[in-house]
Amino acid sequence: MTQRFDMDCGKLIWIGRLAVIAAVGLCAAPAWAQDAAAAAPPVPDKGDTAWMLTSAALVLMMSVPGLALFYGGLVRSKNMLSVLMQVFMIVAVAAIIWVGWGYSLAFTGGSPYVGGLSKAFLSGVTTSSLAATFSNGVYIHEYTFIAFQMTFVCITPALIVGAFAERIRFLPLMLFIILWLTIVYFPVAHMVWYWAGPDFLPNQPGDFGLLYGWGTLDFAGGTVVHINAGIAGLIGCLVIGKRIGYKSEPLPPHSLVMTMIGASLLWVGWFGFNAGSNLEANGVTALAFMNTFVATAAAAVAWAMIEQIVHKRASMLGAVTGAVVGLVAITPASGFAAPGTSMVLGAVASCVCYLFVTKVKNRFGYDDTLDVFGVHCVGGIVGALGTAIVAAPSLGGQGWFDYTVNPAVPGAYDMAGQLLTQAKAVGVTLLWSGGVSALLFVAIDKLIGLRPSADVEREGLDINEHGERAYTL
Repeated sequence: MTQRFDMDCGKLIWIGRLAVIAAVGLCAAPAWAQDAAAAAPPVPDKGDTAWMLTSAALVLMMSVPGLALFYGGLVRSKNMLSVLMQVFMIVAVAAIIWVGWGYSLAFTGGSPYVGGLSKAFLSGVTTSSLAATFSNGVYIHEYTFIAFQMTFVCITPALIVGAFAERIRFLPLMLFIILWLTIVYFPVAHMVWYWAGPDFLPNQPGDFGLLYGWGTLDFAGGTVVHINAGIAGLIGCLVIGKRIGYKSEPLPPHSLVMTMIGASLLWVGWFGFNAGSNLEANGVTALAFMNTFVATAAAAVAWAMIEQIVHKRASMLGAVTGAVVGLVAITPASGFAAPGTSMVLGAVASCVCYLFVTKVKNRFGYDDTLDVFGVHCVGGIVGALGTAIVAAPSLGGQGWFDYTVNPAVPGAYDMAGQLLTQAKAVGVTLLWSGGVSALLFVAIDKLIGLRPSADVEREGLDINEHGERAYTL
């Protein structure tokens, strides 16, 4: 009996010990689970990654070959290669600058006006580092975000050259582009687009750009890209002066076929430009895609109809110009508008830009060679202001969302207040880009000269600047 009692007591002791261990394990389980959850970083969705890399490739196609062919076909044959070379090399130079210091200045914290240099030359960026999207808990690889934004950096300064095509030297232009990107584009991009992300903002109040903090709506670059480049182009053509023979001899496009091909590539690539700016592959992405399609179509039809009424015939050049106007105008509104209001916005922008291209330019006599100001700046302004209207939920728009709430919820929408905010953002962009661009153009012109000699301009930039001709007999 004594031996059996001792055995039973031993069993009870072991059972007690196991119970204590189990209880401790159950109490520690939540902490272990929390540690495991904290240790496991979020994994970007492969579909988002594939879409964003595809979008980046589409936007690059907009620059080369799209914009290059669009612009190249509009100039005279003796300057065709100069335009192609300018666009091509701007893309190359801008990509290097972006990696060097542009990404850090545009998309790191520091101030409401410009970022710092903590990520210069992509310091600290790895295949594991992540970038926030517009959804709580949803991320993309930081390299994916960098590559996508890099394509915007490549095309924006390339837009500028159309304003003074056929009369600018290559090396001074490259110097201007380097300085303009650093002093103008990166700060504007930071002010409009930089924020810490929906998961970080509650813990980092104030960590966003100035215009973002104001509540500016710019889905894909109405201010950052089009108004920014358009006003710089106008300043450039004013400082450089008119082409030899402007208004006194014919200066026709040498290949509208190439221009139409370039415009078509721009339209296709613009789906990456606008729909990619959602940073995810979801319903808003599809909405931006749809709006980009129909606004462009409406703008092209509107321009052709105006020409049919005014000139009794619609031109190919007018149709593709209208299409580009529609693309520009819908850019800031693409993720906010409904398809119906997008078409209205595209048509209205086409009418306004038609007046600037055909009437205002002639009235004031500035030689904006390829209508960069009339299409991109004016179209961008119409789009930026129109965004305040078409984004209204009462018109089927998306309104604005409070991304600091998980999940994000729509906030109250004040159309008049939003219109004032959009107007302030337009004003800041015009003043900053226009003012700095004027200083840069004048300074470079005084130091090394922007314009070639009259003899070189008459003979053409292709053979004199690059030692080649676009066409041989």
